[in-house]
Amino acid sequence: MRKYLTVLLALLLSSCGGSSDSSSPAFDSKEALGESLFNDVSLSFNRTQSCASCHDVAQAFTDSRKNDSDQTAAVSIGDDGVSLGDRNAPTVTYASQTPDFHNGSRTRFNSQQSDYSGWLGGQFHDGRATTLADQAGGPPLNPIEMGMPDRASVVERLLENTDYIAALETLYGTDVFDATDTAYDAMTDAIARFEATDAFAPFDSKYDRSLLDSDDPDYYDYGVISKVASGKVLFFSQQFTNCATCHQLKRQSSSGETFTGYEYHNIGVPINTAVRSANGSTDGFIDTGLQFNNSAVTADTEAGKFKVPTLRNVAVTAPYMHNGVFNELATVVKFYDHWLTGSSNSLNPETGVAWADPEISDTVNLTELQDGSLLDDDDVEVLVCFMMTLTDARYESLIPDVEWENCEAE
Repeated sequence: MRKYLTVLLALLLSSCGGSSDSSSPAFDSKEALGESLFNDVSLSFNRTQSCASCHDVAQAFTDSRKNDSDQTAAVSIGDDGVSLGDRNAPTVTYASQTPDFHNGSRTRFNSQQSDYSGWLGGQFHDGRATTLADQAGGPPLNPIEMGMPDRASVVERLLENTDYIAALETLYGTDVFDATDTAYDAMTDAIARFEATDAFAPFDSKYDRSLLDSDDPDYYDYGVISKVASGKVLFFSQQFTNCATCHQLKRQSSSGETFTGYEYHNIGVPINTAVRSANGSTDGFIDTGLQFNNSAVTADTEAGKFKVPTLRNVAVTAPYMHNGVFNELATVVKFYDHWLTGSSNSLNPETGVAWADPEISDTVNLTELQDGSLLDDDDVEVLVCFMMTLTDARYESLIPDVEWENCEAE
């Protein structure tokens, strides 16, 4: 019966100009369908917000909207124009490379620390979505994001578009609309397939180009004494920094490096008090991270842990940390350094006062945080310069030329 209603609705909509020529499907692949769905504001309650609203292709698939101070907002505003989240929208670039959420172990490289065992992978900051398709199904139903009341309401929006009807039935079977969950899951699968295309993970940064043969016209040479070269050495050093412990997935100089091991750690990030004041969080609210709303995780020892993010495009995806509490990449490096005894970075450079206390103190991972040597201002600068070279080619122009010139000059 559902199939006949779908066909009838398609005929009615097409008579009102709701579709392109039926003999020429608008979407000939799941990826093409997913791209349209990713950018479709009609899948939100007030028809004002799409996936792309918080994951802007022009800004490495992060939320580029500004706050009253003309800085990129720490958290996103919802479809209702009022609601604010509590976590920063992460980049979707390279999200397709993330393993499914699981408990396991991984080998570490360029690290003095032992191999990691614990929770790994998954989508969102807390891994609560096991796969990319699971993640795609979350925002439409989140009351402070796209705000749709249930899956059936989203499917009804799909049924308004005859191009979607034709594509979903062609690509996922003529019975795709027989059950709400089947149709909804087809939608999320299409979005996930779009997010798994090369557009999201091109691996064409200056770092990637440095791995090419030197006679390749696209080859990038770090040089010997440039700041980017010094930063690269420092980043991968086992003796002087702990960067690679959590931000190196493969053996050095391997292609396809995502600059995250997908581990979970509490690094002592403080509360973003400005966000909490703005979003109306109840007094005493604590974001327990991995333990907060990931049903697979219950142990108190996991409270306050968040997934290690990719450093791909990190130079153009401010603000930083899961709650957007820091605006500058140099601040993040100094924050890490302040955990070391004798650090000269005892003050938050963005506030001019001492670093605020961790949101959750009991599980801060001091073992990894207190590994490495103290950093001076030059060290911080060259590390930032190296991380600039992890920017996808199409986003390199987002970094001012003067910054590139400063980092690459010998």
